[in-house]
Amino acid sequence: MAEIKVNCVNETCPVPLVETRKALRKASPGDIVVVTGTHPTSKKEIPMAVEAMGLEVLSQEEKKGVWTIKIKK
Repeated sequence: MAEIKVNCVNETCPVPLVETRKALRKASPGDIVVVTGTHPTSKKEIPMAVEAMGLEVLSQEEKKGVWTIKIKK
C-alpha cells in the first residue's frame, strides 16, 4: 500500500479536483491519496467527487486555512 501526496496549496478550481482524479487513476486499490489545499470550494468538491467514484474519504482536517483530505482507493 502506497501513500500518494497531492499538493494543491494556493491552487484554485478546477486544479485540485483534476490533480486528485489523476492521482486516483494512478493509485492501486488500497492506496491512500492525501490531498492538501487551501481553496474552500475544492474542499467541498473533492469529497463529493470521491464518493461519486465509489471511493472512501478516510478523513478531512483543516489547520490554519490549509485542509487535508485522505482518500482510500
